[in-house]
Amino acid sequence: MFTCQKTYSDIPFAHRQHRHDGHCVHIHGHNWSLTFKFGCDQLDACGFVVDFGKLKPLRSWIDENLDHACVFNQDDPYLDEIQSLNEKSDSRLFKPLVVEQCSSEGIAQYLYGVVDPMIRDMTDGRAYLISVTVTEDSRNSAQYTPAQS
Repeated sequence: MFTCQKTYSDIPFAHRQHRHDGHCVHIHGHNWSLTFKFGCDQLDACGFVVDFGKLKPLRSWIDENLDHACVFNQDDPYLDEIQSLNEKSDSRLFKPLVVEQCSSEGIAQYLYGVVDPMIRDMTDGRAYLISVTVTEDSRNSAQYTPAQS
């Protein structure tokens, strides 16, 4: 197997850990880095796992959905009120993204579900996503790698 990875750094977005018993219960932000590890058994005609120059759709997805966004758990008890407030402002207060779990671990798993199909489609099934590492402020990170079946 061949592997390579691509990192997108300094992506500012916020989240709120509504179950946390400390300061993370508040909406707060980080500068995040996202590292995607790709794999394949057969390289493309240029000798690449993935052509980094052709990952523009991935970068666009990050810019549209995460850059300056606010990520919430889908079961946040204030989610309806938060979204209502944003709608009343014509969606000008913040850019929401709702995921199952907005921890670094949960964001990594969510991104895997978004990016793996994107990479498989871009490479006609030749390459795939192995793992996603999400790093908060260059100090803390979490990785999601699906279980082998």
